[in-house]
Amino acid sequence: MLDAPTVVRDNADLMYSVSVAEIERSIRNVPDFPKPGIQFKDITPVLADGRLFAGAMDHLLDGLTSADIDKVVGVDARGFIFGAAAAARLGVGFVPIRKKGKLPWVTHEEDYDLEYGTGAVAVHVDAVRSGERVLLVDDLLATGGTAAATLALLSKLGATLVAVRFLIELGFLDGRRRLGSHPVRSLILY
Repeated sequence: MLDAPTVVRDNADLMYSVSVAEIERSIRNVPDFPKPGIQFKDITPVLADGRLFAGAMDHLLDGLTSADIDKVVGVDARGFIFGAAAAARLGVGFVPIRKKGKLPWVTHEEDYDLEYGTGAVAVHVDAVRSGERVLLVDDLLATGGTAAATLALLSKLGATLVAVRFLIELGFLDGRRRLGSHPVRSLILY
């Protein structure tokens, strides 16, 4: 049995300049994108507002310091935005997880299932040294396929996973189940 999702909500003793509720209110719901029946969660209003973006980063990094993390990993493509910002804030390196065929050097690759077909992600073989402590950051946890494939890649590299953080989790898709017992936290749960 899986534990209930860990979701960050407003906490009176935290001194954030932006509440999670304010971030959530700024996320735009776009019906029928990219196809009929999908309710797309558009985060561009969060990114376009420096105060909201900074606040989202504050919440995503809550409880973590550069003493805890050696590298931040971000997943293609919106995970690059949050992951690179997290790495810069922590003063540590950033590792991109890209779609297969997009990295220029020797890679490890991992396939995963999509709704119709399969996808694959890749990482450079030297992106993380064995034992390095990593934080995985992405914008959205949906079915968990991409995140699970990313965790498999990090395992191949010998990384020590410290935490997994998402801005949004679509809980009704049960993607968390695919991530096992890893320490997953999401700011906003739909």
